[in-house]
Amino acid sequence: MTRNLRNRKCRSRRSLISANKITPRLWRLREAEIIEALNAQGYDALKIKKISYLNHQISISYWDNNGGVCSGFFSYRIFARWQYAVQKLVYNCGSTTELKRLSLLIKYEYNHYPYPLEIQEAIDNTIDTCTFELTAIESDKQTVQYEVVGVA
Repeated sequence: MTRNLRNRKCRSRRSLISANKITPRLWRLREAEIIEALNAQGYDALKIKKISYLNHQISISYWDNNGGVCSGFFSYRIFARWQYAVQKLVYNCGSTTELKRLSLLIKYEYNHYPYPLEIQEAIDNTIDTCTFELTAIESDKQTVQYEVVGVA
């Protein structure tokens, strides 16, 4: 295997964070967002005590409904903000080729990290919509190009 091909293969096997596509450690999530995400994951969060933003996950201490303090490390992927960040990446693709590259990273994500089903479905719907739109745009460009060449 040539070095260039091996490098391309390795680059496609990275998370969106390690590929520097998304930097969630810079986010400052609202308490309501965090509680909503934790409760959706089955945790009994009532109020946030402490948050530590790490490169690949977030550490959260919170009070539960029984007054006890719980803590844990959570993936950024459980938050709606993650979904919106990924969807923004998809929307910003300027070609089907660029979208295919991004889709490979997203597939890697799905295979290596747990995603809430609703977030995964929303991202997949965005990919499908953008693929359809970009394909139509590129097809129209080709048609116009052929027509211009045929006129000359």
